[in-house]
Amino acid sequence: MLHFPQPDVEQFFQTYGIETFAVSPDETQLVFSTNLNGKYNLWAMDLPNTFPYPLTFHNQSCEHITYDPKGEFVLAVVDEDGDENGQIYAITPEGGPLQPVRKKEGARHIHPFLSKDGKKLYYTSTKDDATFMKGYRYNLETKEEEVIVHGEEAMTILGDKSPEEKSFLYMKAFANTYQLVYVRNEEEDVLLTPSPDPQHTVSDAVFVSEHEIYLLTNYESDFSYLARFDLETKTFEKVVQAEAEEFKQMKYDQRTNSLYIISEKGVRDHLYQYKLEDAQLEKLDAPVNVIDQLVIAESGRVYLRGDSATVPANLYKQTEKGWEPLTKYGVPGVKEDHLIAPDSVTYESFDGLEIEALLYRPKPEKDNGHMILWPHGGPQFAERDSFRSLFLFLVHEGYSLFAPNFRGSTGYGQTFTKMVEGDWGHAPRLDNIAGLDWLIDQGYATKDNILLMGGSYGGYMSLLLHGRHAEYFKAVVDIFGPCNLFSFIDSVPEHWKPVMAQLVGDPEKDKEKLEEDSPINFLDNMTKPMLVIQGAKDPRVVKAESDQIVEALKEKGREVEYVVLEDEGHGFSKKENEILVYRKVLDFFHRHI
Repeated sequence: MLHFPQPDVEQFFQTYGIETFAVSPDETQLVFSTNLNGKYNLWAMDLPNTFPYPLTFHNQSCEHITYDPKGEFVLAVVDEDGDENGQIYAITPEGGPLQPVRKKEGARHIHPFLSKDGKKLYYTSTKDDATFMKGYRYNLETKEEEVIVHGEEAMTILGDKSPEEKSFLYMKAFANTYQLVYVRNEEEDVLLTPSPDPQHTVSDAVFVSEHEIYLLTNYESDFSYLARFDLETKTFEKVVQAEAEEFKQMKYDQRTNSLYIISEKGVRDHLYQYKLEDAQLEKLDAPVNVIDQLVIAESGRVYLRGDSATVPANLYKQTEKGWEPLTKYGVPGVKEDHLIAPDSVTYESFDGLEIEALLYRPKPEKDNGHMILWPHGGPQFAERDSFRSLFLFLVHEGYSLFAPNFRGSTGYGQTFTKMVEGDWGHAPRLDNIAGLDWLIDQGYATKDNILLMGGSYGGYMSLLLHGRHAEYFKAVVDIFGPCNLFSFIDSVPEHWKPVMAQLVGDPEKDKEKLEEDSPINFLDNMTKPMLVIQGAKDPRVVKAESDQIVEALKEKGREVEYVVLEDEGHGFSKKENEILVYRKVLDFFHRHI
C-alpha cells in the first residue's frame, strides 16, 4: 500500500485568493483578480465556461475592476507591492499590458466608475489633496478633466451618479463611526440624513431614479437600516430594519426594481432582497457565511464573492436551481475532515459586557495542549466565520485558537463599535484578558500554555498584552503592529490623519492616555520570546514602528526575531511571502511550547 504524508504548511497555504471581480454587460465574460500563478493578476472566464485564462502579468494586487458599459475595455485599480497607491489602468477584454488611464506616483486613486456612454470616468484621488481628496470627472476622448467634489473637513469620496448624471453622491468620513453622505445637485449640497448629529454612519447609498436615493444608515439607531431620501421634497424616511443586524452594502437592480442588501450579524452575513414596489424584505439563501462583494448584471442575475470558515473565497452565480459555483477553490491535498470550523462562543468581560468569540479546537488526538490568542486587526473590524489558512493550519498542527470580537468590533451596533475610540489600550485589553480567564475557567487553556499573535491593531494589542500581562504567555508574534501611539498617529497616510484624534487620541490633549496605552512604555515586562514581522512598504503601520520595538528589546537583551519583507505592505500579496512568514511562525511556536 502507498502511504502519504500528512499535509504541511505549503498545502494549507497553496490556496488561491480572489480580490475582486466584474461581469461584462452581456455576461459572456467574467474578469477577476486572483493569484493562480502565486501573484495577483487579472484572469478571465468566457461564460458559461468556467476555465480561467490570464489577461495580465503585472503580478500586483488589484482593488477594483469595472467594465466599460459597451464591454470594449476593462478598468482596474492596481498598486505596487502593497503600497496602496492604486493607479487606474485599462485593458481590452482579450488582455495584454496595463494601459495607464489616471496615474500619478505617490497618489492613491479609488472607486472609479464610468458614465452611461463610457466616455467619462469618475474617480477620487489624493493627487491634488493628500488629506481631504477630490472627486474628478475625466473625459476619455478629449482628455479634459474637472474637479466636481472638493474635499473639505474630512476625507471625501465620490460615490454614485444619478441616471442622467445631474447629481452626485459623495461621502465625508470624519471617523469610521461618523460618515455622512451628501448629494450635489445643481451646485447645491444636501445631507441625506436629517442632521449630522448625533454621530452616525451611512455605509452605502444609491440612486434608483433622478430624485430618489436609498441609503443604509444608523441615524438615531444602534444598528443600521434601509432608508429613503427624496431629492425633490428633501425628505428622509426609515424604510426597513432587521433586528440586531448591520445593513452594510447594497446593489440596485433596475430590471426588477429591487435592492440586494448584505447584512452583518456577529460573525456571519445574511443576504436580502427588498422589492421597492411591494415594500417587501425577503431573506435569501447564500452559498457562503461571509459575503464580500455583489455584482448585479444588466439581466438582473446576481453574482457574488464570499467564503466560509473552511472554504476560501469563490465566485458564485445565482440560477433558477440555486447558487452555481464559478470557481472551486479549496485547500489542495487536504481532506475535508482536516479542516475544522470554529464554534461561536460568548463570555462576560470585566464589566459585564458580553463578548462573542470564535473558538477553534483541534482533534483530540492531535491536541498539543496550547492555546493561541488572536486579537483581530482594525480595531473597528471583526473576526468573521471566514476562511483563514493560518487558523486552519495551526489547528491541524494541534493548537487551539481563540479570536474574540472585543469592544470596538463591528457587527454589534454603533455603541459597541465606538467603545474603542480614544481607548485603544484599556477596556479592549481587559476584554482579551477576560477571554483568557474564561478559557482557563472552562478548561480550554492553562495559564502556562498560552501563545499570543496578532496583526495590525492585533499586533499592537499583542505587544501591549505582552507588556502588561506577560504572565499569561509563553511566546508572542507581532505582525506589523504599532508600538508607539505618538509616532503611529504621526506616520499614517495623510488622508487618515483627520480621523486619528477620534479613533486613537490627540497627542496633546490625550498625552497621558496615549503614553499609558503605548506598548513601547512597557519594555521591562516584555520578557517572553518574540517574533516581529513587517512589510517594508506598509503605508499604514510604517516599518519604523517595528524597528522601534525590535531595537529597544534587543538593547535589553531580549530574545526577538525580526523578519522584514521588502516587497510587501500591510499584508501578504505574494504567496511565497505568506508561506515564508507562516513557516517561521510555526517554527517559532514549536520551539517555545
